[in-house]
Amino acid sequence: MPDEALRVGGLTPMTTIDFPGHLAAVVFCQGCPMRCHYCHNPELLPRRNDNQPSWKEILEFLSVRIGLLDGVVFSGGEPTLQRSIGQAVRDIKSMGYRVGLHTAGIYPERFEQLLPLIDWVGLDIKALAEDYPALTGARHSGESAWRSARLLAASGVPHEIRTTLFPAIDNSGYRNRLRGELMALGEINHKWQTYRHLPQERPVQQL
Repeated sequence: MPDEALRVGGLTPMTTIDFPGHLAAVVFCQGCPMRCHYCHNPELLPRRNDNQPSWKEILEFLSVRIGLLDGVVFSGGEPTLQRSIGQAVRDIKSMGYRVGLHTAGIYPERFEQLLPLIDWVGLDIKALAEDYPALTGARHSGESAWRSARLLAASGVPHEIRTTLFPAIDNSGYRNRLRGELMALGEINHKWQTYRHLPQERPVQQL
């Protein structure tokens, strides 16, 4: 049975900051299996949102931007949640666009299949693997994310691994431990990001 079309949660028609060095559009993919306490896109968490543009409409929009945009970024939600992400990436590549991917790395098998098609990856590593369940509400999410980090480090694909530490675990000792584990992966590009408090943020259990 063929995969259904990509479920889209929104579109940014043009950005200069989501794909380093390139003018790009961002396609937000609907759905995420994690329930992070500090999620900035909660409207993208449900697997379905019928009020957003279809994948066909996205392709029609991008077809008239060829030559004006350099690339397309798949963000979310979590793009690798959807089995149709591979075909969606191939659709974009066939139009001559470069492809970027923003992911939390929680589907490493699908991520590994995508890597040969991707021109740049922004990978979120949220914490040490053992601390993920308290932050995300998803069992084994830490092991999956760190497996994806290993795959990315070995792939040679240009990337940025980003970490936004939750305040409950943000201290110099924790940062040093996490940074040390990242550096052990090999030659990577890592960046700390500033945590921003959200009014609707839920309490997190003690880590």
